[in-house]
Amino acid sequence: MKNLSILGVFTRSIKRSMACSVAGLVHSTRHSFSTLREDPEMDQLMEFLENLKNFEKSGVPKGAGTDSEDGFDLGRMRRLMGLLGNPQSMFKTVHIAGTKGKGSTAAFLSSILRAEGYSVGCYTSPHVQTIRERITFGRWGELVSAKKLNHHFNTRREILERAVKLENGCLSHFEVFTAIAFSLFAEENTEIAVVEVGLGGARDATNVIVGPDLAISIITTVGEEHLDALGGSLESIAVAKSGIIKNGRPLVLGGPFIPSIEYILRSKASSMSSPVVSACDPGNRSALRGFCEVSGIPRQLCDIVLHIEKDFDLSIELLGVKLRMLGAHQLQNAVTATCAALCLNKQGWSLSSGSIRAGLEGAIFQGRTQVLSSEEASLLGVPGATILLDGAHTKESARALTNTLQMTFPKAKMVLVVAMANDKNHLGFARELLSVGNLAAVFSTEVDIAGAKSRLTSASLLKCAWANASREMNMKVLDLKVADSEDQSLQAAGIVESQSILLAEGSLLACIRAGFKILSERTAEQPGIIVVTGSLHIVSAVLGYLHS
Repeated sequence: MKNLSILGVFTRSIKRSMACSVAGLVHSTRHSFSTLREDPEMDQLMEFLENLKNFEKSGVPKGAGTDSEDGFDLGRMRRLMGLLGNPQSMFKTVHIAGTKGKGSTAAFLSSILRAEGYSVGCYTSPHVQTIRERITFGRWGELVSAKKLNHHFNTRREILERAVKLENGCLSHFEVFTAIAFSLFAEENTEIAVVEVGLGGARDATNVIVGPDLAISIITTVGEEHLDALGGSLESIAVAKSGIIKNGRPLVLGGPFIPSIEYILRSKASSMSSPVVSACDPGNRSALRGFCEVSGIPRQLCDIVLHIEKDFDLSIELLGVKLRMLGAHQLQNAVTATCAALCLNKQGWSLSSGSIRAGLEGAIFQGRTQVLSSEEASLLGVPGATILLDGAHTKESARALTNTLQMTFPKAKMVLVVAMANDKNHLGFARELLSVGNLAAVFSTEVDIAGAKSRLTSASLLKCAWANASREMNMKVLDLKVADSEDQSLQAAGIVESQSILLAEGSLLACIRAGFKILSERTAEQPGIIVVTGSLHIVSAVLGYLHS
C-alpha cells in the first residue's frame, strides 16, 4: 500500500462525450425515480405494512417525539412486545440516539463486535434500496433474506393482527417492523444488538429496552432536525434524546456539543447514576493524517488515541487506521464507536485492539460519501465522471459534506444534483454547500420520499431556495432559461465563460448528464465531480437505476 495525493486517489479525467445541449438535457421529459421494488417473496409482509400509518411517507406530527400528550404512545409498543413474548429481553442492546451519526456509529460498532466473533444484530433506519437493509444479524452482518423475513412475519401474523385490532389500528409501520426486528434477533440467538433510534429517544418505538437489557446508550449529536416533532428547541431535542439513558448503564457521548446541551445530557445521566464517557474528552488525540488507496478503494488514514480517566479508565492507541467512510465527521463517529467498544470491554465483552481496528476498517455504510465505480458512472451515461453519493439532508450534515469535499477534492470543479423532502431546512442546507468553492452548477430535481410524493419538494421550489441563498451570500447565479439555449451549445450560451453558478432543474438522470456536460466543457482536462445529495431517497433513486 502506498500513500497517494488526494487528487490522485479520488479523481479521474472528465471526457468530452455529450453532444446535446444543457437545456435539452435538463428539460427532458420528467420521470419518477424510486427505490427498487421489494422482493415478491415479501409481498404479504409489505401488504400488511402498507396498511399501517407510515410517518416516513406522511411526515412526523408536531410534538410526536416529546414526553407529552401529543407524543407517540410507547405503551402500545410495550403491549405489542408483551404479546410477542418480549424478545428484546433475550439479548443485550447498545441503543444509539442522535441527530446525525447514528447509522455510521452503529455500522462501526457492529463491525467491531463481528470482528471479535460475536453474533450481532443491527437495526437501523431508513433504508436506501430495500427494507431488508434495516435488519442485519449474525457473525457476518448479513441482510435478512426476503424468505426469512416473510416467514417470520407469517408465523407471527396472527399476533400482529390482534395487536393492531387491540390498539384500534394505531400501531404504525415503524412500530411493527421494529417489533419484527427484535423478534428476529431473539430467534437468531443474537448475543448483542446495536439499535438505532428512529426519532428522538424517549417516545421512540425502540425505547422499550429496559435497564437490565441495556449494555450502553450512545448519543452522537444534537441538531435541529425534526424541531417541531421534538419540542421546538435544541434543548427539547436533547431532553428527548436523553430518554434512552437508563439507570446505572453507561452513556457514551459523541459530540461535540454546545455547553448547554452537554449539561442537559450529563444532568440526566447523573440523575440516573449513569457513568459518562465522552468521545471529546481532553485525553483523546485523534486525527486525520491523509489518504491512501487499498485494493482500489479510497481510505482516509487516521490515528485514534484515547485516554479517558473520568468515570471509566479507558485507553487505546490505534495508529494508521484506514477508514473507508470519509470525512472528519466519520472519524468522530469512529471515535464514538471505539469509546463504546472500550465500555463494553469493561462489562466483560472481550474486544481486542485488533478487532477494534479490523471493525473500524471494515465498516461501510451505503449512501454516505459513496464514490461510484467507473462502470456505474458509464451506466448512468456519464463515462469517466466522478460521482459521489451522500444522503446529507440537514444543514449540519451539509456542513460535514462540505468539509469532506474541501478536504478530499480541494481543486475539483463541482456540480451538485439535489432533491429534498419538504420538511427540511432547504435554505440552511443550501448556504452550507454554497460555501464549498469551485461550484459550477446546482441542479434541483425531485424523487419520491419513502415511495410516495406527499413529502417531496418540487424542483422549482428547491431551485428558488438555492437562488435565495446565493443572493444572501452575494454570489452570482445564472438561471438557465429554456428559450435562451434550447438548441445552443454551452459555449454559444455563454455558460462556459460565465463565473456565475448555474441554477437549473430537471429529472434526475438529465441533471446528472447535464452536470457532466458542464464539467466537460468548463474544466477541460482538470478534474471535476458530480455530487448527488439532499436525501437518502435521491441516493436510493440513483442506485435503483443502476440495479434495475
